[in-house]
Amino acid sequence: MTTGVVESYAYCVDVARSQARNFYYSFLLLPRAQRDAMCAIYAFMRHCDDLSDEPDAAADTGALEEWRRQLHRVLSGAEGDNPLWPAFRDAVTRYRIPHQYFDDMIDGVSSDLTARRVETFEELYHYCYRVASVVGLVIVHIFGYDDAEALVLAEKCGIAFQLTNIIRDVREDAERGRVYLPAEDLRRFGVNPDDFLKPPNGENGFQRLMEFEASRARGYYQASAPLTRMVGKESQASLWALIAIYSKLLRRIEQSRFDVLRRRIRLHTAEKLWILAQATVRARLGI
Repeated sequence: MTTGVVESYAYCVDVARSQARNFYYSFLLLPRAQRDAMCAIYAFMRHCDDLSDEPDAAADTGALEEWRRQLHRVLSGAEGDNPLWPAFRDAVTRYRIPHQYFDDMIDGVSSDLTARRVETFEELYHYCYRVASVVGLVIVHIFGYDDAEALVLAEKCGIAFQLTNIIRDVREDAERGRVYLPAEDLRRFGVNPDDFLKPPNGENGFQRLMEFEASRARGYYQASAPLTRMVGKESQASLWALIAIYSKLLRRIEQSRFDVLRRRIRLHTAEKLWILAQATVRARLGI
């Protein structure tokens, strides 16, 4: 039975509401059509991640490659079995989102299927582009823009978000055999990545490393700041809220003195709702 577009959007909204966390809060500030499109894109990304989490995903990439083939067929006009496809295709078509972004997303997910270590920041940047910057580029197409510079800034914003995630998830990633902090940085600060799996021992090499990476992330937040004024007016509050949530998460990590090896640092729901309230007030005042 083919899922209609309306039913498909309802399905995608349910997926985003239950799983999107930081992203979904910012969706609430968007007009209905854009909010639904964001949910459709999120549902696609969520399914990519779910496929990569299958027990045998690392040994057999067939499921992700079949998902890629379905993506190409659906965007060519064919029907798909997953209920998210009608809404996804409608959103991609309506907002003229380049199809290459979605291949890049799948490539990024595929690169996470095996244990990996990153040697240089250039290598890390390329990874961050595929798993995060392309998301920012998709979002900007949905939000609307007139100046091509918005695409450049969206790429930088995605880098800032992913660096924040990497800083927060150092231990969790290490438990999966993944070390995203560049080896060149680890050597610079005398940090052994095997220690990410141990309780902190008071040595300050890790602290200095984290300060350096947080400063790098902060630089990308600052570089992308003008983006909030370059998207469509009705979307500016949502983008401001999303950036504010991630920026505050980075500040929370810094305030904890990078206590990321012992606990997962996060924002509470009330804090996110307060940011949404601030975004709403800013929009009404034209700030």
